[in-house]
Amino acid sequence: MGSDNVPQNQWQPNCLQQTCGCRYRPSYEKLEYDYSKDETSSAGKHQPLPRIRQRGEYYIDSFNAESWACTFGTHEEAGIWMNSGDQAGSIMATLVWVLFIYSVITVTALTVTEGIPPILGMIYTFLVFMALSCHAKTSLSDPGSVPKCAVPMEAQRRDSTSHSMCGQCQTFKPPFSHHCRICNRCVSRMDHHCPWMNNCVGAGNFKHFILFLVYTWMCNAMALTLLGWNYFFCVSEECTFTVLLVQLARITSILSTGSLLFTSSMIMNVTYGIITGIGTIDRLKKKAMDTMIDSEEESIPLKDIFGIAGYHTWFLPIDPVLEDYDRVMGYSTPQRLLREEMKEKILAEADHKNRVIGRHEF
Repeated sequence: MGSDNVPQNQWQPNCLQQTCGCRYRPSYEKLEYDYSKDETSSAGKHQPLPRIRQRGEYYIDSFNAESWACTFGTHEEAGIWMNSGDQAGSIMATLVWVLFIYSVITVTALTVTEGIPPILGMIYTFLVFMALSCHAKTSLSDPGSVPKCAVPMEAQRRDSTSHSMCGQCQTFKPPFSHHCRICNRCVSRMDHHCPWMNNCVGAGNFKHFILFLVYTWMCNAMALTLLGWNYFFCVSEECTFTVLLVQLARITSILSTGSLLFTSSMIMNVTYGIITGIGTIDRLKKKAMDTMIDSEEESIPLKDIFGIAGYHTWFLPIDPVLEDYDRVMGYSTPQRLLREEMKEKILAEADHKNRVIGRHEF
């Protein structure tokens, strides 16, 4: 019997899944069912019903509600998220790529002149590639914009009699969300708008932003180590620096030092936000109103940032598989609630049918 047919309560992850921390099976939890299919025209062949979920068990919603339009922007109909209205942010985001490429040229020049082993040059180039991949992912990912059709979750409607509304978007405003005047959208769990990313940092791209900071810090530390070792400990006759290489190394050292200090402070800021559950904007507001001591926010679970697909995905610039998307974003949508209701109805009918068949067999 295949592993996909094993009940969830009897399923045991293999060694690789245990090592990576992967606790879910996409083939088992994905509920595929075409609700728009005309059963009367299928010559008596009906779709197989999805399996019956256990109470409290999550499922993977495979429905894609995103726009398929080949357009760029931050509006809800845009197919590709890109903030093109902030010229200063576009210049700063481009400058990040220019500086990284400049540092790669410097390290490559050191490798060609045999100043450092080729393997170290390859490692540095790989780290730069990962940093730029995370930068692109952060810049071009929806940070968690709140759609106009957003509605409070069931728990929010049950625990509160009133809900916040955004004066600019004229829609439901989830807790910890803020309206960004640059992106002109409300962003769930918005931390801040980063000009170096030319995008907001929110629940949708928080993982990619953290990875960018970590990989950038590693690039800066490695660049300073390589340049410092070759520049200050160059004592043999074979270890020579050309005039051009000296200038490249000096400029890269200055840039790496400033970037190392900046990314270190940002990593500390992000870590503090995860531990306290208070984003940068909320923290500044609380400090201005002197209400930090009254904060009751809880720390953000790492699974709400990096997902539950396994530890091996934490270090890759890919979208996380969230355990409960609505809870992380702070809102739901009528379409998603309708799909949930239709699934529950079909599963209840299948459960009732199985019980009737079981009685007749008995």
